[in-house]
Amino acid sequence: MPRTTVPWLYNEFSHSGVNQADPDYPAYYEANMRRFRDFEKVAAEVAAALELTKDDLVVDLGAGTGAFAIPGARHCRKIIAVDTSRPMLDFAAEKARAAGVTNVEFAHAGFLTYEHAGENADAAVSIMALHHLPDFWKTVALSNVHAFLKPGGRFLLTDVVFSFPPDEYEKHLEDEATQIRRLTDNAFADEAYVHYRDEFSTYDWILEGMLDRAGFTIEKKTIHSPTRITYMAKNK
Repeated sequence: MPRTTVPWLYNEFSHSGVNQADPDYPAYYEANMRRFRDFEKVAAEVAAALELTKDDLVVDLGAGTGAFAIPGARHCRKIIAVDTSRPMLDFAAEKARAAGVTNVEFAHAGFLTYEHAGENADAAVSIMALHHLPDFWKTVALSNVHAFLKPGGRFLLTDVVFSFPPDEYEKHLEDEATQIRRLTDNAFADEAYVHYRDEFSTYDWILEGMLDRAGFTIEKKTIHSPTRITYMAKNK
């Protein structure tokens, strides 16, 4: 049966604290994210880390407003941009049309419900999305990524992942929220509190065990801050 009809499947189309079905939210989200992230620069860095070529097929999980997929499309043959928010996908599709980008395909799905068809992908990307799933379902999600990648396929994962000692959590969570508040408006910064309280970021040693058990070898770990890490992994 289709994955979306399985009665015990986690509902990844529902997000804590933020109304992802709000058609006005994508523009607000993008405007705030651009205050502290250069989409084009990050996309070029991700493409270089993945060693993308013009022949590669890439799956972008949690694609959002197309922050990676649209500028990243120039570095590969095709990107499948996957997201559980229809307004986010519609916003990204309009951005792609306006930019004349024709090699991005949009899929309304998530880590658990995306069903890959055709040839296996050369690479996968997930930037600030996996934390929407509880840890058990993160492991299922990573196994799904492993299944649609080619042997030796590359996977770049960036997320809110904790590397600080457990007894320092109050300091680091508040510091991160304060930094976001300096760059954005109060409402957007308050989403950080929702994230820490109601979503599912985890520790690095837990996530690294999940990646290993899902069938990945971690080739590089970059700690950007006590609350954000990038993993460069390869399909075993």
